Amino acid sequence: MDKTVASFKKNKFQEIRVGIREFKGNDLIDIRTWTLTQGTEEMVPTAKGVSINITLIDELKKALTDVEKVLTENKMK
Repeated sequence: MDKTVASFKKNKFQEIRVGIREFKGNDLIDIRTWTLTQGTEEMVPTAKGVSINITLIDELKKALTDVEKVLTENKMK
Protein backbone atom coordinates (compact mmCIF):
# COMPACT_ATOMS: atom_id res chain seq x y z
CA MET A 1 0.00 0.00 0.00
CA ASP A 2 1.19 3.52 -0.71
CA LYS A 3 -1.28 6.02 0.69
CA THR A 4 -1.03 9.46 2.27
CA VAL A 5 -3.53 9.58 5.12
CA ALA A 6 -2.99 13.13 6.43
CA SER A 7 -0.93 16.21 5.76
CA PHE A 8 -0.47 19.60 7.38
CA LYS A 9 1.61 22.73 6.75
CA LYS A 10 4.97 22.92 8.50
CA ASN A 11 5.85 26.34 7.08
CA LYS A 12 5.50 28.34 3.87
CA PHE A 13 7.51 25.87 1.77
CA GLN A 14 7.07 22.53 3.57
CA GLU A 15 4.40 20.16 4.82
CA ILE A 16 4.31 17.03 6.95
CA ARG A 17 2.71 13.98 5.36
CA VAL A 18 1.63 10.92 7.32
CA GLY A 19 0.98 7.78 5.38
CA ILE A 20 1.30 4.06 4.96
CA ARG A 21 4.08 2.80 2.70
CA GLU A 22 5.44 -0.56 1.63
CA PHE A 23 9.24 -0.90 1.51
CA LYS A 24 11.06 -4.16 0.85
CA GLY A 25 7.99 -6.17 1.78
CA ASN A 26 7.36 -4.30 5.04
CA ASP A 27 4.31 -2.14 5.71
CA LEU A 28 5.41 1.10 7.37
CA ILE A 29 3.91 4.21 8.92
CA ASP A 30 5.80 7.07 7.27
CA ILE A 31 5.93 10.57 8.80
CA ARG A 32 7.96 12.79 6.50
CA THR A 33 8.69 16.39 5.57
CA TRP A 34 7.87 17.26 1.96
CA THR A 35 9.17 20.42 0.33
CA LEU A 36 8.51 22.49 -2.75
CA THR A 37 10.93 21.93 -5.61
CA GLN A 38 12.66 25.22 -6.34
CA GLY A 39 11.01 27.02 -9.24
CA THR A 40 8.00 24.69 -9.40
CA GLU A 41 4.87 23.86 -7.43
CA GLU A 42 5.84 20.17 -7.09
CA MET A 43 6.21 18.72 -3.59
CA VAL A 44 8.95 16.11 -3.08
CA PRO A 45 9.83 14.01 -0.02
CA THR A 46 12.93 14.85 1.99
CA ALA A 47 15.19 12.62 4.04
CA LYS A 48 13.74 14.25 7.16
CA GLY A 49 11.24 11.83 8.58
CA VAL A 50 10.70 8.49 10.19
CA SER A 51 9.29 5.18 9.00
CA ILE A 52 8.22 2.59 11.55
CA ASN A 53 6.66 -0.82 11.22
CA ILE A 54 2.86 -0.76 11.42
CA THR A 55 3.02 -3.20 14.33
CA LEU A 56 4.31 -0.29 16.46
CA ILE A 57 1.14 1.83 16.03
CA ASP A 58 0.07 1.37 19.66
CA GLU A 59 3.47 2.52 20.95
CA LEU A 60 3.34 5.56 18.64
CA LYS A 61 -0.15 6.51 19.84
CA LYS A 62 0.93 6.14 23.49
CA ALA A 63 4.00 8.33 22.89
CA LEU A 64 1.87 11.06 21.31
CA THR A 65 -0.64 10.86 24.15
CA ASP A 66 2.23 11.20 26.63
CA VAL A 67 3.58 14.24 24.76
CA GLU A 68 0.14 15.84 24.78
CA LYS A 69 -0.17 15.24 28.53
CA VAL A 70 3.20 16.91 29.22
CA LEU A 71 2.29 19.86 26.99
CA THR A 72 -1.00 20.30 28.84
CA GLU A 73 0.64 19.99 32.27
CA ASN A 74 3.17 22.66 31.29
CA LYS A 75 0.48 24.92 29.79
CA MET A 76 2.08 24.70 26.37
CA LYS A 77 -1.14 23.58 24.72
